[in-house]
Amino acid sequence: MIELKDISFRYGKGERDTGLSHLNLTIPGGQVVLLCGESGCGKTTLTRLINGLIPHYYEGKLTGQVLVHGLDTAKVPLYQTAATVGSVFQNPRSQFFNVDTTSELAFGCENLGLEEEEIRRRLRKTIGDFRLEPLINRSIFALSGGEKQKIACASVSALDPQVFVLDEPSSNLDAVATAELAEMIRLWKSQRKTIIISEHRLHYLRDLVDRVVYLQDGKIAAEFTMEEFIRLPAARTEAMGLRPLSLEQLAKPSGNFLAPGANGSIAFSNLCFTYAKCRETLRIHSLSLSRGSITAVIGHNGAGKSTFARCTCGLEKKCRGELRLGARTVKAGSCLKHCYMVMQDVNHQLFAESVLDEVLLSMEREDAAEAEGILDSLHLLELKDLHPMSLSGGQKQRVAIASAIASGREIILFDEPTSGLDLRHMREVAQSLKVLSKQGKTILVITHDPELILSCCTGVLHLDRGQVAAEYPLDGAGVSRMLSFFWGFDSRQERQVV
Repeated sequence: MIELKDISFRYGKGERDTGLSHLNLTIPGGQVVLLCGESGCGKTTLTRLINGLIPHYYEGKLTGQVLVHGLDTAKVPLYQTAATVGSVFQNPRSQFFNVDTTSELAFGCENLGLEEEEIRRRLRKTIGDFRLEPLINRSIFALSGGEKQKIACASVSALDPQVFVLDEPSSNLDAVATAELAEMIRLWKSQRKTIIISEHRLHYLRDLVDRVVYLQDGKIAAEFTMEEFIRLPAARTEAMGLRPLSLEQLAKPSGNFLAPGANGSIAFSNLCFTYAKCRETLRIHSLSLSRGSITAVIGHNGAGKSTFARCTCGLEKKCRGELRLGARTVKAGSCLKHCYMVMQDVNHQLFAESVLDEVLLSMEREDAAEAEGILDSLHLLELKDLHPMSLSGGQKQRVAIASAIASGREIILFDEPTSGLDLRHMREVAQSLKVLSKQGKTILVITHDPELILSCCTGVLHLDRGQVAAEYPLDGAGVSRMLSFFWGFDSRQERQVV
């Protein structure tokens, strides 16, 4: 079905991504292949070659040949490849063309020029296969992240391609949506589709994948059957920079937990918020966090995590309630002076012309020496004169963290800081959070990443329907409780692993 012959590729000027070097790969029809490796190893580049985005969209120097179902993807028009290869990207919003779900499901078929009755037949089949009835005729903008990914997968499936290419499809999904994604892949596999998945989160794929291709520095460093891959020692996969294949491997206390109020407390009381024309979205009667704690905020999509973060940061002025910082009491709508948020996409909050200026911008009174000290603590001092937008993703995030420190705010919130990160970069984020904690900052981390939670968090705040469903420290019992939240929606064989 797919054959890559002596492929080498280097991106054009201005692209930071690693290319590929003399790569050969053959994938038979009906096989499910996992592409794994550290960030920058060439996984995404390989998917772009298969779906024809290279060289038709991403420019660079390409040698060798890519054949997909007999088509030379470099020579045939992109629309011809699209009839054979369906692509699902990391961010489903990047592939939507309509404002409602039904139109989006039909869009690809219309582009192929199919007859109206055939389009309607495919829509009926796709809606039934993916159980999409509750999502039909909905606004795209009103969907959760998991629902958007489901519509993206279904839209591609309606085209009935021979090959599916998925690039980091689970990176923004909660536990329920990840389980639904696994079921979609299972359906395609039962239809004998050829599926290529580039992914860092591996645990939900263990009973779906037939073959594992490990890339390093633009080359295939190793290949395994899934049975061989499962038998690899944990030390080996960790040395390869891969996340665990089973959440069971994480089931041990991290030693990070704090007893409630151990270092003094920050307390919320009667925190309430309602969006216009909606029922009450957030109601937290009382919540106490230890100063210097790192609290994971977990819950399904729509549980109120983002609303809680916006209210905590004072971004929702109509939020009612109080925040108590020691002897001081602050109204919920006035919390902005005490809280700082590091967004999931830090590109939205980098404004200055240099890294140093970015940190100075957050200071109440500019102090270059203090700013340089903050940069040095995060290993950024040598980058101080560079433009923030020229940095890697991990470096940009550390610049945002440096700005948070410089702001002097007592509470810092992170929204999905490890989305799409490999093992090494996830651990770098965990270390940065620990640095903040040691400086006396109280950290709240909205996350769907149990590996990050066990790497640095001291406790868990579980939200459900805008209320506190549970709050507990990450001691032995807490770790089991947290992992059971993720296990409950994990792959069917997950808990059989020892």
